[in-house]
Amino acid sequence: MKKVQQGFTLIELMIVVAIIGILAAIAIPAYQDYTVRSKVTELVNAAGVCKTTVAEYYQAKGTMPTDATVAGCSNVGTANTIPPTFNGKDTILVDATAGLAAQLGANVTYALKAACSGGACTGPPITSWDCTSAAGTKILPKYLPASCR
Repeated sequence: MKKVQQGFTLIELMIVVAIIGILAAIAIPAYQDYTVRSKVTELVNAAGVCKTTVAEYYQAKGTMPTDATVAGCSNVGTANTIPPTFNGKDTILVDATAGLAAQLGANVTYALKAACSGGACTGPPITSWDCTSAAGTKILPKYLPASCR
């Protein structure tokens, strides 16, 4: 009568553990970047809401608002952001706070800069919004939406 092999050998188990270790070494950093990117979305959304109110004010009045309150931007932040600010010229700034600020290090500012027809924003319309580092965004590009890289 033949003896039937039961269970796994030590070598087989060691190979499985090694494969799991390799997969974990690849997956954990990718997951951490993904969680930071999802939190940066809060900054993008906060600036986006303010962008809408600034554009509406500019379209209605013909001039830029003097600050975020006049523009009608929210004065309440989220768990990872402070309320958006507006410099009175052409840029909305949102800074990260709490855990997100710790994860981003010194690079915590997301900026949206308005581009108007004729260069300076002295009369409607706003033609586009720039969120790249040229606008003042200090967050590393790997954490930003594709349109801001």
